[in-house]
Amino acid sequence: LNHTAPNAQGWGYAVFGKVTDGMEVVDAIRKVKTGNAGFHQDVPTEDVVIEKATVLEE
Repeated sequence: LNHTAPNAQGWGYAVFGKVTDGMEVVDAIRKVKTGNAGFHQDVPTEDVVIEKATVLEE
C-alpha cells in the first residue's frame, strides 16, 4: 500500500487473497457488525485482527 497521508484521503487498504483453508474464519469476519467511520462506510465497529497469515509458494 502507498499511504500518502494519515487522513481519510491518504490511507488505503487492500482486499485480496485466496483462502486455502479455514473458510470458517472468513465467515466469522463477514458477520462482524459494521457502521460508518468518517467518509468510509461498512467499517467494522470492533477491530478485526488477523494474527497469522502464511504465504504459500506455488
